[in-house]
Amino acid sequence: MRRNRIIWLLLLLLQPQLSETLFPSPEDGWQIYSSAQAPDGKCICTVVAPARSTCTRDPRSKQLRQLMEKVQNISQSMEVLDLRTYRDLQYVRNTESLMKVLDAKLKQATASQKNLNTKTFQDLKEKMDELLPLIPVLDQYKSDVGMIIQLKEEVRNLSGVLLAIQEEMGAYDYEELQHRVLVLEQKLHSCMQKLGCGQLTGVSNPITVRASGSRFGSWMTDTLAPSTDNRVWYMDGYCKVKRVLEYRSLNDFIKGQNFVQHFLPHPWAGTGHVVYNGSLYYNKYQSNIIVKYHFRSRSVLVQRNLNNAGYNNTFPYSWGGFSDIDFMVDENGLWAVYTTNQNAGNIVISKIDPQTLEIIQSWDTGYPKRSAGESFMICGTLYVTNSHLAGAKIYFAYNTNTSTYEYTDIPFHNQYSHISMLDYNPRERVLYTWNNGHQVLYNVTLFHVIKTSGEL
Repeated sequence: MRRNRIIWLLLLLLQPQLSETLFPSPEDGWQIYSSAQAPDGKCICTVVAPARSTCTRDPRSKQLRQLMEKVQNISQSMEVLDLRTYRDLQYVRNTESLMKVLDAKLKQATASQKNLNTKTFQDLKEKMDELLPLIPVLDQYKSDVGMIIQLKEEVRNLSGVLLAIQEEMGAYDYEELQHRVLVLEQKLHSCMQKLGCGQLTGVSNPITVRASGSRFGSWMTDTLAPSTDNRVWYMDGYCKVKRVLEYRSLNDFIKGQNFVQHFLPHPWAGTGHVVYNGSLYYNKYQSNIIVKYHFRSRSVLVQRNLNNAGYNNTFPYSWGGFSDIDFMVDENGLWAVYTTNQNAGNIVISKIDPQTLEIIQSWDTGYPKRSAGESFMICGTLYVTNSHLAGAKIYFAYNTNTSTYEYTDIPFHNQYSHISMLDYNPRERVLYTWNNGHQVLYNVTLFHVIKTSGEL
């Protein structure tokens, strides 16, 4: 019987601990950790969704990789053997005429022993000396025969192992199975994109990427860049600074290498900058002017006053640092978080047009900005921490989709005790933070509600 049902999915967007890159290792695959039915008949699932996976967890895959390595080693040995055999064969062919001459002289000496003299013996000795290099060549042939026997035995063993794997796998072709897995992964990733938005329910332990710079700063990737673009931007300090470092990749950022410098026409204020679709959005120092700077053309595309927004430490976060205006990006686009005298110092959220920097719509959250440690946007909801120091937690959430708020109690491990930048990256679904001179990442857990129809 076909009828509508509501499926509640808890999608854990978990990434493994960072080693050199942000993304999981190939061994991590899609897993359903738990599945249960609630009293009201709803299905509750817990799913781990990594960035990618392959069949490498199959033990037969490990066997095949080992076999491929052995085959490659045997092929290399065969190539060396073939080259050496060809070289030695050429040498034997070149000495063939010499051996014929020597054979003729020996026959002549045997037929007419009376004509033997010192000169004849000297000629024979010289010819024999010319043949002496042939002895190590023949010795090498003996050694190569032993190697050939060994290689034949290894090939016989490999054939037996491959036959056993083939019998174990039955009628399925391994490459076909792997292709089917890849197709399934593509469908799962497509589904995950549809599940892009949800309510924040948890934050992972911190993953320290690097320790560098001063106590205050910001770092980020382009939230709208293609998956192949892994550049990292680094902005040390919170005021009177113009230098931005652009690293080629996250690995280069970790190692502190392969970067270019950009010098902005105006210094920045605060740490609430974002890189969005190839441009840097930031607050100009000692003003409420917001600036869009394009990296490729190295020019300011547009700048505009953010109407009535406080600046110059008028309405900063609790840690100060000229953090009056904070840019953010989530699944819905570009935002600015700030406050005004008209809003009595309460946090204002404004949706910003990324082309013109005009305000599209604004919301008054009613939460005092000076009481907030930091904040970030996920799926149109602003999440606010109650402190920038140790013991902080995510305490307040304002949903722009419904214009409602709620108080939350989501633990947040502030490992280095002083956060001066906290931003969500919707492309990678992680939180970027600058914590007391450390660049740190947090994974997030989102709760999703999806309506589907059909038999389940």
